[in-house]
Amino acid sequence: MNRTGLLSWAIVSCLLAVLPLHASAAEPGEIAVTGEAQSLLVPDIAVLDLTVMREADTARAALDENSAAMRAVLEAMGKAGVEARDLQTSNFNIQPRYHYDKPRGETPPRIVGYTVRNSLAVTVRDLEKLGAVIDRAVSLGVNEGGNIRFTNADPSVALEVARQLAVRDAMAKAATLAEAAGVRLGRILSLSEDQNRMQPVMMMEARAAMSDASVPIASGENTYRVRVQLRIAIEQ
Repeated sequence: MNRTGLLSWAIVSCLLAVLPLHASAAEPGEIAVTGEAQSLLVPDIAVLDLTVMREADTARAALDENSAAMRAVLEAMGKAGVEARDLQTSNFNIQPRYHYDKPRGETPPRIVGYTVRNSLAVTVRDLEKLGAVIDRAVSLGVNEGGNIRFTNADPSVALEVARQLAVRDAMAKAATLAEAAGVRLGRILSLSEDQNRMQPVMMMEARAAMSDASVPIASGENTYRVRVQLRIAIEQ
């Protein structure tokens, strides 16, 4: 066999050896689905946002009046059983109040007083005391407020239930798709949980107008949602 014939045979042999390798490396078919579920849990913690606002002719006077009211609120919270670790200043500011002469813009505004706001985040771990805490705070000087956020000290059980249900939901969807397509499901290729899974809770407002002896509060239930992504192979 001449030199040209030997070279041609070598090229053909290489191609025959490589082609099966490429065929066996082909990606198998797969089904990708999303599973979702939720679990309900009665809240056991409430977080209040309470604000004391005072106005006066001078910043000093406004600050003194505000501080006196807030000290009374803090003392009352302690007497109501709220621990020091559950009290945190969330906002504090001093702002001037202006008067604008008419026609506006011809003369600069004049400072006519000052406003001081001091906001307090209060974590109430005994929800039976929540109405009384709000009532006492308002009586002592809280005059702006305040969102109430209901949450749970340990939502792990609810999340575990939601995870199991979300995976079952994903598997059921995959099985439905496979049956409709006339194929069989193989092994699981990947299973992951979306990180943004928690949906806290109902919100409500506690207005200063709620000055009755017992403030009615409805805590409802918290919803914890879980979403998973499932990729599962199709059997060849």
